[in-house]
Amino acid sequence: MTGKDPDFGDSVDTSSVEKFLQSETGGRAGTGPAAVILFVIPVVWSLFQLWIASPLPYIFEVGMFNSTEARSIHLAFASFLAFAAFPMIKGRHETSNRVPFYDWILAGLAAFCSSYLYLFYDQLSTRPGAPILQDLIVAIVGLLLLLEATRRALGLPLTVVAAVFIIYSLAGPYMPAVISHAGASLEKLASHQWLGTEGVFGVALGVSTSFVFLFVLFGALLERAGAGNYFIQVAYASLGHMKGGPAKAAVVSSGLSGIISGSSIANVVTTGTFTIPLMKRVGFPATKAGAVEVAASTNGQLTPPVMGAAAFLMVEYVGISYLEVMKHAILPALISYIALVYIVHLEACKLNMKGLERPKKPTLAQRMLTWVFVLLGLAVLTLAVYYGVGWTKGVFGDQAAWILGPVLLLIYIGLVAYASRYPDLEEDDPEDPMDKLPPLGRTVKTGLYYLVPVVVLIWCLTVERFSPQLSAFWATLLMIFIVVTQVPLKNFFRKQGNLGAAFWQGCVDVVRSLATGARNMIGIGVATATAGIVVGTVTLTGIGLVMAQFVEFISGGNLMLMLVFTAVISLILGMGLPTTANYIVVSTLMAPVIVTLGAQNGLIVPLIAVHMFVFYFGILADDTPPVGLAAYAAAAISGADPIRTGIQGFTYDIRTAILPFMFIFNTQLLLIGLTGWFDLLVTIFSAVTAMLVFSAATQGFWFVRSRWWETLCLLLITFTLFRPGFWWDMVYPPVESRPGTRIMEYIETVPAGEDIVIKATGMTIDGEEESTFLQLPLPAGETPVARLQESGLGLRKDGDRMVVDYVSYGSVAENAGLYFDWTIDSFQVPLERPPKELMFIPALILLGLVAFGQLRRRAREEGAPQSA
Repeated sequence: MTGKDPDFGDSVDTSSVEKFLQSETGGRAGTGPAAVILFVIPVVWSLFQLWIASPLPYIFEVGMFNSTEARSIHLAFASFLAFAAFPMIKGRHETSNRVPFYDWILAGLAAFCSSYLYLFYDQLSTRPGAPILQDLIVAIVGLLLLLEATRRALGLPLTVVAAVFIIYSLAGPYMPAVISHAGASLEKLASHQWLGTEGVFGVALGVSTSFVFLFVLFGALLERAGAGNYFIQVAYASLGHMKGGPAKAAVVSSGLSGIISGSSIANVVTTGTFTIPLMKRVGFPATKAGAVEVAASTNGQLTPPVMGAAAFLMVEYVGISYLEVMKHAILPALISYIALVYIVHLEACKLNMKGLERPKKPTLAQRMLTWVFVLLGLAVLTLAVYYGVGWTKGVFGDQAAWILGPVLLLIYIGLVAYASRYPDLEEDDPEDPMDKLPPLGRTVKTGLYYLVPVVVLIWCLTVERFSPQLSAFWATLLMIFIVVTQVPLKNFFRKQGNLGAAFWQGCVDVVRSLATGARNMIGIGVATATAGIVVGTVTLTGIGLVMAQFVEFISGGNLMLMLVFTAVISLILGMGLPTTANYIVVSTLMAPVIVTLGAQNGLIVPLIAVHMFVFYFGILADDTPPVGLAAYAAAAISGADPIRTGIQGFTYDIRTAILPFMFIFNTQLLLIGLTGWFDLLVTIFSAVTAMLVFSAATQGFWFVRSRWWETLCLLLITFTLFRPGFWWDMVYPPVESRPGTRIMEYIETVPAGEDIVIKATGMTIDGEEESTFLQLPLPAGETPVARLQESGLGLRKDGDRMVVDYVSYGSVAENAGLYFDWTIDSFQVPLERPPKELMFIPALILLGLVAFGQLRRRAREEGAPQSA
């Protein structure tokens, strides 16, 4: 069947559109006109998202949408495509390609209900909290259709979770006493969840609308341009000569792809298609090959800048900048990846593997010289870019962009010209024998220009401090330009002609990428909207307070038990929920509970640490049996059993599972509370060493197979390196508790800007007495009273008690958790003591003894056959 389509030419076989949609975007493609609709609508959606992210609406003062209107339109696109692109019953042949008429009706109805806030925005704003019958009908129908759209796109788990929360909202009075509440009427439920920004159209959908879509589109463009294959080939060329080189390359390439894709399952099915067969070809068993890919792919979501969209949600939920989120996430992500590479090395040693032969083996001096040149080159380039651009901005101000833009264009053209001297990289064929490696230098040179948009993205986020939305827009715009121009420019420099045809093919590739990015966003769009139902239920019913009491009851107030309980909830929910939805649900329910119970136990846990804790375990669910979806995807490629693949992958990911517990108790791992560069270096060294030691312990192999007591020693060393304060506090207490009546004299000695930890007792909103620890920042001031007033707090002495006299609304003191008429029981004074890092010395000595014993044993084992 043929038809008119501007993206593919005047007369095009629509079967090519159908094939593209099925192979590249998931879901059904439709046939005939349906195929064109299911291609055009995603393209329009992508163009809409680019428009609202750009500064153009404000320049031309046309097409401006507020956040609520944009979320409404965003969900309208997602829900329409969920019904049109995913059949009601999966697996039935008659619904796999044909779109039934009832699905078109449901798609149109879902789009109308979703866009209701946009279409009737002015009328709804005149009757807040007083919906008419039409509003309620649309809200109820919209909720039901959203649940069905979620079921189609993502399966039953998230749908069931959302439905349970809706039932809980309505049936509160009939619930068990421990979780009962007053209940909500159907009218109140519909209004709260659909007609405002507390439920479906809340923060989660807002993040999907503003940030996530553009990053997914950015990844789709990178993949279409060939960057995914480039990263894989570079990883193999650089690491393939090592023991288990292809598996190490799989870790690196999956990590690079995961950074931009933000989806562990998508990462498995893209990079795993190449990496898993290569690992099997060099001797890895199918189960372990799939497990390595799963572990590498899931960890891609831990790594900035994308982090599976959770980084952008953390900005909203925690109330810190995007740059701070990346700063806190970077060290755990890096040490987790370093450990995975080391685990692969240990597996290769167990299997007695050898590296592949390099085309040209450099000498030691050549390797050292190469590293020196690389490091010096990076340093010079970094300084030149930072200070060069900084100088331009300082001299030309806002006009600097008009100077930097042409410079960036020249750099891109120069890198393409450089790449055109070398043949383009070919996709790896799994059937070819894995007996030689591509040359590293030539492989790297073929795609250096792919790094330009990534550098621009990171520059905009970290240096220019643009919003994630605007940063992603500029990076995506540059990526569109690269997709269109890279082939024509290469043909020009190679004098191959056909520039017009190459340019047209680039335009077609851009349009296809727009469709791919939008189709990949269907699941995320409906997932964030459905997860908003959970958030709306928390605000509607007050289940957050109930959950705190419930968890406290189960854990007996023990913080470690409560963390284990939270981790289990995250794993269970994450088995069927997308990572982003799982993070929204669990962080909404459990993050405040952890902070509250930690404070009551004397541990001030930063909110970002709690959110990272929840996020890590949500990701680990992707390879946790029996549902681990990433493990199923890898098993489909490797041919191994999915349950065994998931179990093996989880054993690799145990190293990631201990990190959240460590940075709850040692926030230095999140780069919080460091005193300088030396402290930073010590933290990095101890954390990396601890993770490598832990990897050796869990694998039961270091230089040789470990004995049970050696494994115990390695675990003890790991714990000491991760949390030296646990032992040190037993010898040297970190703080001294003093009575609250002496707080004024202590405040005089506290430098401005530092915090003071207070133990306070008082009545909560529920009328129950609570005792908790609080962290109160102290601004500058001439007297202790003035400093407290600056923080919004007034105290008075009442006999042998220090009582809160007043707390200013919205002040630092109120945000810390202090209320009127509470009592300041005591405060903590840090004590002078030797640095806790001295505990590293006995740990490293013990590590050296274990290494000495294993090396002697290895020497005996290697010498035994020779003597025989």
